[in-house]
Amino acid sequence: DAEHALDPIYSRKLGVNVDDLLISQPDAGEQALEIADTLVRSGAVDVLVIDSVAALVPRAELEGEMGDSQPGLQARLMSQALRKLTASINRSNTMVIFINQIRMKIGVRDEVVGNQTRVKVVKNKLAPPFKQVEFDIMYGEGVSKNGELIDLGVKAGVVEKSGTWFSYDSQRIGQGRENAKAFLKANPDIAAKIETAIRQNAGLIAERILAGDERGENEDAAE
Repeated sequence: DAEHALDPIYSRKLGVNVDDLLISQPDAGEQALEIADTLVRSGAVDVLVIDSVAALVPRAELEGEMGDSQPGLQARLMSQALRKLTASINRSNTMVIFINQIRMKIGVRDEVVGNQTRVKVVKNKLAPPFKQVEFDIMYGEGVSKNGELIDLGVKAGVVEKSGTWFSYDSQRIGQGRENAKAFLKANPDIAAKIETAIRQNAGLIAERILAGDERGENEDAAE
């Protein structure tokens, strides 16, 4: 947590298991990246998140005077760290995520109730880069599952969008995205049907059924 902004109480409220969460709040970027490398090489963690790249301030910048020009320091720091981390990550099979963020505020009239977040993978040596996804982070709630159901439902053709209206199975579920989300929150049975249809569309359910059948056959053969 290079931003020194983590609130464990709020994180727990959003569903984070803080008891299994290791937190470090280093002062300098070099210190943060050394800690990251040590954790990766230990093999003791599955996922490591650095929040955020912009907050990884090089030690030379911290020790300099206000207004001093330090061109390229952070870029060199990140380039060196990634070269070092790549080999360690390959050996330990740990997922390391560096994040930055640009936020769009979600509001109801004059009240801001969350952030609409777009995540874009700009560098990835182990999977296809440049993938992009959007979702809502609602204050006091976390990632909005109903918002994802609306967006993925439209992409999968499960939810129909006509103008500002959203419909499912010929039933209108709301005018505007926020109203549609509110409808799904009030009608979890319909939300569950939409989720099932989305997963079927993605082939996830079929894959799980086949995997279950294969496990059953293996168990029968073992007996």
